Amino acid sequence: MRVAEPNVRRFSTPGHSVLVLPTPGCDLQFMNELPRLILAREHIQHGLTPKELAERCRLGALVRVRQGVYVDGEAWRALQPWQQYRLRVGAAAESFTAPTVFARHSAASVWGVPTIGQRHPVHALTLQNDGGRSRAGVLRHYAAPDRLKVFRREGLLVTGRARTVLDLAAFTPFAQAIVPLDHVLGPDAAQRLPALTKDELLAGVDGNYTAAAARRIRAAVDFADPRSGSPGESYGRALMSVAGFQPPELQHEVRDGSGFVAYTDYYWRGARLVGEFDGVEKYLNLNISEAGPRRRLSWTKSNVKTGSGPQGSA
Repeated sequence: MRVAEPNVRRFSTPGHSVLVLPTPGCDLQFMNELPRLILAREHIQHGLTPKELAERCRLGALVRVRQGVYVDGEAWRALQPWQQYRLRVGAAAESFTAPTVFARHSAASVWGVPTIGQRHPVHALTLQNDGGRSRAGVLRHYAAPDRLKVFRREGLLVTGRARTVLDLAAFTPFAQAIVPLDHVLGPDAAQRLPALTKDELLAGVDGNYTAAAARRIRAAVDFADPRSGSPGESYGRALMSVAGFQPPELQHEVRDGSGFVAYTDYYWRGARLVGEFDGVEKYLNLNISEAGPRRRLSWTKSNVKTGSGPQGSA
């Protein structure tokens, strides 16, 4: 574990200088859990030719993450899509010659904030208000340097958590925006980061976004709920709202004559209906498929089908 450096530093681009703030919580070096990036320039210096690198890629021994950056093929194939994306962000940083601030999905991946979707491009900022230069799988977005807070985390420069989720709320569909917002409204034990409040989030809106984007952000922040138990629950709840259904209560406590039964993911009080979001891991991981979860599922199915069963607590 490496604790973020306490000293505030700056990085400079032509005509601009931006503060780099210390990372809140602990910098847990998530990249240490991922395969090491292999730089072509290092191997070529040791006598390996570009043709030999290409041959190793053809055989599957290596995977090219981006031009000049590779990773062990077997290790890459064992990664989850979000871990592969995090490696793409790191690979982009290795290929840039100038300091680069990552934003949106890319900053979220560094902070450990969940997002929806796969194969996102790498998102980075430009401080030049000339439309940005997007190329080689990296989208550049303008940010006014005088209002920008930058953090150094895992060796990368990123927008802060609040700015990151606000950007996602401004520029992604509503249902997708709810996932990172729900996440940061609760404490992140894995990353040792405190919860953000809705007031803290909304304080970053004025002056940074257009009126239309600000309306999208405020609507998403108003809907967000820290009680959501997982990214899938957040996404499902948001999709229900988009489809016109009444949003459910979250983590509703159910009791019967013997006492506590369960907390349900979703509960619609008027219909006396509960719902569960079950990720695929529940059916693949035997450690979480024991009597307790099965009892909860059996009651849920009974209640949905017949309208009978234990009463939800008030």
